[in-house]
Amino acid sequence: MTAAVEKTGVARTLGYLAWVVVMAFFFANAEIQIEGGAGWATSLPTWRIENSIWLDIFWGGRAMTGYHAWVFTFMALVFFAPLAFNGRWTWRDAGLAVAGLIVFWVCEDFLWFMINPAFGWARFNAVDAFWHKHWIWGAPVDYWGGLAVALLILVTRHWRRAK
Repeated sequence: MTAAVEKTGVARTLGYLAWVVVMAFFFANAEIQIEGGAGWATSLPTWRIENSIWLDIFWGGRAMTGYHAWVFTFMALVFFAPLAFNGRWTWRDAGLAVAGLIVFWVCEDFLWFMINPAFGWARFNAVDAFWHKHWIWGAPVDYWGGLAVALLILVTRHWRRAK
């Protein structure tokens, strides 16, 4: 594979990630309209499951709500829709969908804080964003772990393609 072809693949991936960030911006704005300043659906009429070892392991200690169950499932279907309808399924494409979904949720959550009139940078902390239980380096641990997994998937996609 030539270097020019690989650069094109990287450029497409970066374009895709830029699109993902734009989608995250719009979704964050919609979610601000739904939740207002009461993050993690704390004021919504939805069911909640709290204080479970499974939530600690898979959900960062946050409550599982009916709202988030439906929204997260919907967005997973959005990111996997191209695989369902393009007539092929490859691990590379599935990896791109997973990486895109991870980047989407990290960016959407961060943007929710930054553009929400009830929060902003000053309230982006463990005290005010109490539903994010674990923080490191000024952000929820989920952000760092998620971005590391997404980066690993994307690097693997391009490294394997270049071989």
